[in-house]
Amino acid sequence: MYFKSDDDILALARGLMNLSLPKSQWTHAAHFATALWLIALRPDLDPRCAMPGFIRAYNEATGVANTDTSGYHETITQASLRAARNFLMQHPGSSVSASCNDLMASPLGKSDWLLAYWTPERLFSVEARSRWLDPDLKPLPF
Repeated sequence: MYFKSDDDILALARGLMNLSLPKSQWTHAAHFATALWLIALRPDLDPRCAMPGFIRAYNEATGVANTDTSGYHETITQASLRAARNFLMQHPGSSVSASCNDLMASPLGKSDWLLAYWTPERLFSVEARSRWLDPDLKPLPF
């Protein structure tokens, strides 16, 4: 289990947004937890627009440069938001923490899940980092 309660996710999301989250806590699970929180509990924000800004600002605050080869990655972020939204739609009524724990127990919980859809060359390209690139192996199922 990654998260015991929605309060755990709220604390993580607040830490990201106010730039106080320790860098060691910004994990694959934390990315998805924040995405789920934005989608489920922040209807005032458009996750597709808000998440990139949160990640870029957090990277800068923790000394990670947003460049052609490091930091923020548009294709990974947008694909993960699509996956998180789809996961929530398929698990209605669950708390955000339960949804996140279930998501992390699914194939999406593996940090390489995107490589079923993109070749490494395409996914890790400068172009994919800076803008959305469609998958080149097979379409996303959501």
